Amino acid sequence: MKQNKINKKFVYLISPNKITNINFYNDLALVLSSKKISFFQLRLKKETNLNKLIIGKKIKKICKKYKVKFLINDNPLLAKKLDADGCHLGQKDMDLIKARKILKNKIIGVTCHNSINLAKRAINAGADYLAFGAFYASKTKIVKYRASLTVLKSIKKITSIPVVAIGGIKLSNYKKLLLNKANFLAISGYIWNNKKYKPLEAIKKLK
Repeated sequence: MKQNKINKKFVYLISPNKITNINFYNDLALVLSSKKISFFQLRLKKETNLNKLIIGKKIKKICKKYKVKFLINDNPLLAKKLDADGCHLGQKDMDLIKARKILKNKIIGVTCHNSINLAKRAINAGADYLAFGAFYASKTKIVKYRASLTVLKSIKKITSIPVVAIGGIKLSNYKKLLLNKANFLAISGYIWNNKKYKPLEAIKKLK
């Protein structure tokens, strides 16, 4: 996960909350073809494991084609079953050391909310990236924690592990996070629920 100074593939794309529309897979292929996406996270909180497996297999093929890392939210066992590139862990999910035993040298990222202490814990446990947020109000999930640019600056002083910024990121605010050295921007609603632009148009606007 080494970084160039200017990261052209700065988008960490998160799936919509539901994947029911057959056009989703076409839209996903178009969005990934933009060459702006490093990671795609499958995040389906209300779906059965069987459906996640079926959907995950389709998505994995598309990710592979466009050289995008495919991550599973919350579930290291499902990530292993799908032979995904890794897993994202929230604070209430399996702990990182257990997950590491299951996923070996795959990518494991950890939600740190707005806490440098949680980040230090994740660094010590061997996280591959740290996710902070929400930076802005989000319609994708209820915002319990708000992170500030100060947190971003502080974490950058103590580690070189990549930092993912999350929460309400869109056209009007994404540049500020990149300028403050966020390595990746986790984006979902702006791409999938955009009233103004189709998914491909939305991703192309992020330059």
